Amino acid sequence: MMKKEDLRIVFMGTPEFAVGTLQALVEGGYRVVAVVTQPDKAVGRHHDTLQPSEVKKYAQACGLPVLQPEKMKDPSFLAELQAFRPDLQVVAAFRMLPEQVWAMPRFGTFNVHAALLPQYRGAAPINWAIINGETRTGVTTFFLDHQIDTGRIILQRPFDIPDDADAEYVYDGLMRLGAEAALETVDAVLAGDGHVDSVSQTDWMAGKEMELKAAPKIFKETCQIDFHQSAKQVYDFIRGLSPYPGAWMSASLKDGTERVLKIYRSAKTDDRPVAQDTEAGTLQTEKNRLFVACRDSWLELLSVQLSGSRRMNVKDFLNGNRNLF
Repeated sequence: MMKKEDLRIVFMGTPEFAVGTLQALVEGGYRVVAVVTQPDKAVGRHHDTLQPSEVKKYAQACGLPVLQPEKMKDPSFLAELQAFRPDLQVVAAFRMLPEQVWAMPRFGTFNVHAALLPQYRGAAPINWAIINGETRTGVTTFFLDHQIDTGRIILQRPFDIPDDADAEYVYDGLMRLGAEAALETVDAVLAGDGHVDSVSQTDWMAGKEMELKAAPKIFKETCQIDFHQSAKQVYDFIRGLSPYPGAWMSASLKDGTERVLKIYRSAKTDDRPVAQDTEAGTLQTEKNRLFVACRDSWLELLSVQLSGSRRMNVKDFLNGNRNLF
């Protein structure tokens, strides 16, 4: 049986979510020979400050070699990657890889995906699972192939989504669960001397009736709230985008201006039906409480942020902005 120190692993990832998996491999005693992450990001008012990814910060703290290619098909990068002679590549929250990269290791490349594939293929599986009101999600490890998130499934681990959970809660939970699943997958590869059982997603779906839901990338326009939906749908939409990037609405103020109001927390109020002549998206105050009209009932807003201000609970928000509504 192969030993841990004999298995040469290259890790690929960028955000905090991926750090958990890299840390699990390092602390689990595996030999991570190199880390691939995104180039440093230009930040600041004049974009004159370079900010390293969370994965790069952790990798450097561990003394691991870091590669930051602009283009994954760059011949110099491919040669540098090949020089590390990877047996296995582990990917978490990274970009799409070309075949020259994912097919390079002799034992393949597997990805840690924050959903129960084949559901929620795409860039934002955590957000969309909550937005769609799912009560369960999970993580999947699968071998990469030519299409996005369609490869052979190795293992899955479920995760319950409480009704009041936001994206941050699920993100943190799946980060830990994903690290465990990745470690379990690498353990299986090691135990099988490079072989691990897997099943195609087509076979995985055989005999199961399911509507496949996608998880496309989220943009600012995606985050605008449609109050013509039910209060439950709006409630799920808000928590699915909280705390980042944040659901928002265009709020009409007393002075006749329109301002962007981000909403981070809300509460359902089933005992407050909306009158038929009330326009969806209408804001209403009551003492230290703020409500917005949805298709079927009012939704209470609990944590908000008006453009140009900071996030705050509604009581403090109204104390400072009561003349605006």
